[in-house]
Amino acid sequence: MIKLLFPLPRKLTVAISGGVDSVAVVDFLSNNHSVNCAFFHHGTENSDKAMNFVIDFCRDRNLLLHVGKISNEKPKDKSLEEHWRHERYKFLHSLDSYIVTAHHLNDCVETYIWSSLHGSPKTIARQKNNVYRPFLTTEKEEFVNWCVSRRIDWCEDTTNKDTRFTRNYIRQEMMPHVLRINPGINKVVKKMIES
Repeated sequence: MIKLLFPLPRKLTVAISGGVDSVAVVDFLSNNHSVNCAFFHHGTENSDKAMNFVIDFCRDRNLLLHVGKISNEKPKDKSLEEHWRHERYKFLHSLDSYIVTAHHLNDCVETYIWSSLHGSPKTIARQKNNVYRPFLTTEKEEFVNWCVSRRIDWCEDTTNKDTRFTRNYIRQEMMPHVLRINPGINKVVKKMIES
């Protein structure tokens, strides 16, 4: 079941990528909230495909869509992931709106593993300026089930399978081993989020 970690205002903007998580969040929140959407183009071929999907998705639902695009080259001292994240949040922080993201429990577990390996264990914060993450205790599977049961299409990001990116490597290569060692890791991290 999709659950809110905290109450949300009636009017808000969902950061949408076209993926199953954000598409499910838009549909879920549209039941009781006035929803706008915000899409960020990362300058990749996959971003073109995702943007076209999101434009059609929002048009079909009469949702206002804000679009941002990467505006400068990656600094030499940053990874591509860091650069994309920085530019994406710069765009979201520039919007005069209460922004909701679709970050979920699986994202928190991956962040916990990554940060633990770097010596400072943490999960994902509930808030960053005007950006709020109310779904941190919901597992990704719930978003998939929501879209499948309601016959809602989404757009697969092919870069999610590219294990050259740290997040993808953790998800694809490390998580099966982590779950073998501790099948209850999601519950452990969920308690950390709720405390």
